Amino acid sequence: MTATIPAESVAGNADYRRLSTIQGVRVDLRYATPDNFAGRDLYSPLDCGFLHRDAAEALARSARWLALERPGSTLLVLDAMRPQRVQEQLWAVLAGTELERYLAPPARGSIHSFGMAVDVSVCDAAGRELDMGTPFDCLDERSHPAFEERLLASGAITREHVANRHLLRAAMGAGGWQGISTEWWHFDCGDRVAVRATYARIL
Repeated sequence: MTATIPAESVAGNADYRRLSTIQGVRVDLRYATPDNFAGRDLYSPLDCGFLHRDAAEALARSARWLALERPGSTLLVLDAMRPQRVQEQLWAVLAGTELERYLAPPARGSIHSFGMAVDVSVCDAAGRELDMGTPFDCLDERSHPAFEERLLASGAITREHVANRHLLRAAMGAGGWQGISTEWWHFDCGDRVAVRATYARIL
């Protein structure tokens, strides 16, 4: 059986690290605001600015690579630890629609709910978020890394957008993160099956 931990206990648990302690990382958790596909704050009063320490170390490696490759640039974390109860709320918004493919069903569990995934972008030296061709949480094919060549050929995204996405993927790859085919912003720390079998699920 998968081990669990209440989200309220994460701050006092040595297995988790606060995002604000990672050098070269900015934090703007969009599910703590109305700026997400659900259109409301899903986190308050929970403090979700954490990752498992293994993922936090991997994110620090990515941030160091980016700082060397593009001095002054930083990673921008849009989501990190996402409690299971929030995943259930998100699923309820999309359940029964074709958009539910963008979410892990609550029964299986999102890797976010193990503190082992991030949604992330890049900010330039002036603190401006790089244009990736779509906003975070844009649930359509323009967000799909798998379709970038076709999107570029059709004019749906530009070479600048693709270059910015490549920079993000290179930075995250340098830290050992794995992207997915449907969201340019989402990265897992480790194999999903192994994560679900090894780490505690945050409720």
